[in-house]
Amino acid sequence: MFSNLKLNNINKFYQKHPFHLVDPSPWPFFASLSAFSCAIGAVLYFHLFQIGTSILFLSFFFLFMIMIVWWRDVSRESSFEGHHTGLVQQGLRFGILLFIVSEIFFFVAFFWAFFHSSISPSIEIGSIWPPKGIYVFNPWQIPFLNTLILLLSGCTITWCHHALISNLRKQTILSLVLTIILAIIFTFFQAYEYKMADFRLTDGIYGCTFYMATGFHGFHVLIGTISLIICLFRFFNFQLTKQHHFGFESSAWYWHFVDVVWLFLFVSIYWWGGI
Repeated sequence: MFSNLKLNNINKFYQKHPFHLVDPSPWPFFASLSAFSCAIGAVLYFHLFQIGTSILFLSFFFLFMIMIVWWRDVSRESSFEGHHTGLVQQGLRFGILLFIVSEIFFFVAFFWAFFHSSISPSIEIGSIWPPKGIYVFNPWQIPFLNTLILLLSGCTITWCHHALISNLRKQTILSLVLTIILAIIFTFFQAYEYKMADFRLTDGIYGCTFYMATGFHGFHVLIGTISLIICLFRFFNFQLTKQHHFGFESSAWYWHFVDVVWLFLFVSIYWWGGI
């Protein structure tokens, strides 16, 4: 084992190519196990098994901890070990773009379900949309306010990106802090909206499609907020520079994707779906 480690260090020292030969890591294996147990816990929770809640929360906790140590290792590879060359960053950019494309198709499924049920409502729900007994939200109240908040956060994160490229450290930190604050405000208003709703996830096809689409978007906002907070700490530690800032760049792309999805949600579900 010691000889293999020594050989790997020698190969890295005499490496004549710009690619990153990743060391064996246990985190992909444990992350897949945690994600699988999250799915199992969610199924048990939805079917009212008492152990389902414990499995779900424990799985999310372990998955969150794995995310922390995995991001830590990637940050070390980039900031301290210098493995993220220009070619490696290009490959990572293609990777995050493919990930965002997969997320687009993920939300396409929810929009498909919503339009399938709303354009031609079945006779079981009275052949009308929204179904009888469902009191939908006024789109020009909290939903419109959240739309403005997300659009403003898109402006502030773009400001942050330009400030980073221009090497304006104070503006970079200020704009990123504003983006995180706006993201937290958005999450607060969405939670308040859920609390004040007159319908729940179990209230037929409308409640199911509404909460699945907006709820998963809220989950993506939460993930994006965590990613931006990590970028903020990396800014404070001088780990992101104008030449090497893919971690922030990927978070910014992800955040713009969240903004665009919310625009489609607002127009289709809140406005058109509530007419």
